[in-house]
Amino acid sequence: MYDTLMRLPLLGWILFAVTLQLAVLTQSLSTGSVYMIHLAMQVSTIVFMMLIAAAVIMRTRPCGKASGLEPRISALAGTFLIYGITAFPRRDLPLSLEAVSTSLTMIGNAGAIVALCQLGRSFSIMAESRQLVTTGSYRLVRHPLYLAEQIATIGVFIQFASLWSTFLLVVQFAVQLRRMHNEELVLAGSFPEYDAYRHATARLIPGVY
Repeated sequence: MYDTLMRLPLLGWILFAVTLQLAVLTQSLSTGSVYMIHLAMQVSTIVFMMLIAAAVIMRTRPCGKASGLEPRISALAGTFLIYGITAFPRRDLPLSLEAVSTSLTMIGNAGAIVALCQLGRSFSIMAESRQLVTTGSYRLVRHPLYLAEQIATIGVFIQFASLWSTFLLVVQFAVQLRRMHNEELVLAGSFPEYDAYRHATARLIPGVY
C-alpha cells in the first residue's frame, strides 16, 4: 500500500508536465512557427515523460531501499531542480546557440528514452533496488539515464543561462552525483555481483569517470 501511494504524487506531476508540453506543442503547430528539430525535441520530451509514468505504474516492489532522509531529499532535488532553471528569464539566442540547445535537449531525451526502456520495471526515483540491469547502455556506463538527463538539462540551461541559473545547474549536478552514490550503495547491498560490475564499468563516461 505504501509503495502504491508513493507513486501517486509522481504520476500527478507527470500528468501536469505532459499537459503543459502538449499545450506548447499544440500552440506551435497552430501558429506554424515550429522547426522540425523543435518538434522532435517536444515530442521526445512528451514520450520520455509518458514512459516514466508507465515505468512508475508497472515497476515491481523494491527489494532494497536507502535508509535515512538524505537519500530521499537528494532524489527529489535531483529530479526537480532542473525545473527551477526555467524560472529564470529566457535568453534571446543566436540561431547557432538555439540549434545547439535544441539538439542537446533532443539527444538527451532520446538517450533517456533508450535507457528507460532498458531499465524497465526497475525504474525508481528514490534510491531503491529492484533488479540489476547490466545490458544495453548499462553495459557501457552505470548511470546512462542520468547521463542522458544531464545532457538534456544542459540543453535547457543554455536557453536560460545566467549567473544564478549556472549556480543552480552546478548544485543540481552535485546532487545527482550524490544520488548516484546512494543508489550504488543500495545496489551493492542487494546484489553481490554489483561490486564486480561497478569496478568494470564507468559511472558516466567510459574511460574518464
